[in-house]
Amino acid sequence: MDIENGWLSEVDRMLSPNCDERPDAEDISLIVIHGISLPPGEFGGGWIDRLFTNTLPAEAHPCFAQLQGLQVSAHVLIRRDGQMVQYVPFHRRAWHAGVSSFSGRERCNDYSIGIELEGTDATPYDTPQYEALAQLIRLLRRHYPRLSAEAIAGHSDIAPGRKTDPGPSFQWSRLRTLLVAP
Repeated sequence: MDIENGWLSEVDRMLSPNCDERPDAEDISLIVIHGISLPPGEFGGGWIDRLFTNTLPAEAHPCFAQLQGLQVSAHVLIRRDGQMVQYVPFHRRAWHAGVSSFSGRERCNDYSIGIELEGTDATPYDTPQYEALAQLIRLLRRHYPRLSAEAIAGHSDIAPGRKTDPGPSFQWSRLRTLLVAP
């Protein structure tokens, strides 16, 4: 896997309209890890893809009505089996963080890469997800030198009180161990 023109090679692509230009395309200095499932607590299917591409049908599930008109995206989704889908090229701003702050710096979307893991706060994430996430982070750090080991945060870290993902089921120590492994 490699990065060419902001896109990962060897992964599925599904272009999201929910993105725009970064204020400074060279300032990619944070990775934000999220957790998502649609419907809540259910995995598989194309509902996350549909949310990120503004094609989620309100009538398909009772919880989808409240998501109508929501314009959100992430750069990458890592499914339960470790498969990745990229929605936004890394040099563009994905709309994943919302009102946010990291190390005293606001508007995290401006300078971050958003990675969604298919999961919930309470459901343990799967081994292939951790392995794919570590591989992706190592690749991103090679391509974007401002990304440091300290510049990896959960959505809950940058939007405390508003967001809880990736939740207590996410094993930060497991990710750190995988990131230092060869």
